[in-house]
Amino acid sequence: MDLIIKVRRGFEKVVASIIKELLGSAVEVTPAPQGYLGIVFVNGVGAGKWEIAKMLVEKVPEADKVLVVEGVTKAELPEIERVAVEVAKRYIKSGDTFAIRTTRRGVHSFTSIDVNVRVGAAVKEATDAEVDLEEPSKPLYIEIFQDIAAICIPATREYRKLRRDKPLPLETFRKVAIGQFIYEGDEEAVRKMGERIGRAAQTFEVGELTILLYKQTSGKTLRLFLEAVEEGIESRYQIQVKSYGRAVWKVPIYVYELYQYVRDRVGEPLVVTDPKGDYITHVKDKLAELFKAERVNFLIGSREGVPPGVFRFASLVVDLVPEVTIATDFVIPSLAVAIASALEEANALPKYVGKKRPRSSE
Repeated sequence: MDLIIKVRRGFEKVVASIIKELLGSAVEVTPAPQGYLGIVFVNGVGAGKWEIAKMLVEKVPEADKVLVVEGVTKAELPEIERVAVEVAKRYIKSGDTFAIRTTRRGVHSFTSIDVNVRVGAAVKEATDAEVDLEEPSKPLYIEIFQDIAAICIPATREYRKLRRDKPLPLETFRKVAIGQFIYEGDEEAVRKMGERIGRAAQTFEVGELTILLYKQTSGKTLRLFLEAVEEGIESRYQIQVKSYGRAVWKVPIYVYELYQYVRDRVGEPLVVTDPKGDYITHVKDKLAELFKAERVNFLIGSREGVPPGVFRFASLVVDLVPEVTIATDFVIPSLAVAIASALEEANALPKYVGKKRPRSSE
């Protein structure tokens, strides 16, 4: 094999057909080899395999990863180590960082972790390069298919959720206390809006969500809305617990009367969201100052905006998207993104530094 193409399951034949059209019938293309879904083998491209790989990267968006095979051996640990070191010596230099990425298919006497550890140690000794599992400059892929192991160099970039210097807004969102006006209307609209607001608040794991009453409200409407908000929070929370590799904050819900809420939060930062306010990025430095407090309160209207009398008690009045009136169920997501963007511009968010300490300069 010259190239290994990784694709979404179900796209094997589609990608194989596209590659055939691009490269011609002289090239052997095998979708789902040995029945392994998500894989396409390309063979017979000869010495120009890197040029072919780069062309596929540019022309085939269905290809998630394009791996150039630089060595093939038996799926035995000593042999994998030997060939991987040979490839690494040509690919990895002192001063580079690397990681071993192993995918094992079939039954073996060793695990993928065993391969990563053994080969990683051998490559480090042979090249004097540093291991960096998160953002290696030279990742090395080992693809094992039953009794065959392919040592590969990726022609595609690695994408990861967290990279060094990415801002981390989650703890900032935990300081956010949202005062959301109750939504009134027909029963179905109230239910849908409440569920969407609850899901949005839980998505960003804000510190708290308070439903605000600012005039006489039907008890039935209040009950429907609160039940829907709770359902929205719970449904999103359950998904987060299953899919996140960390503890998840479940957003608490409270109910308060608007003007008493404002009085109760005297001395704390209070931000009103309203189209008549300043564009949020224009007041980013003031916003950053407010987030030095333990809690920052944000008021969000619903159909009717926040009463202007409250503006006098606000630390800031901000417009999230000038010239656009945001639908009630989109305000919390828009607010969260705006807060993260503004605080990042103000250099007020912590940055991800990675799990691995940087190499000493000594």
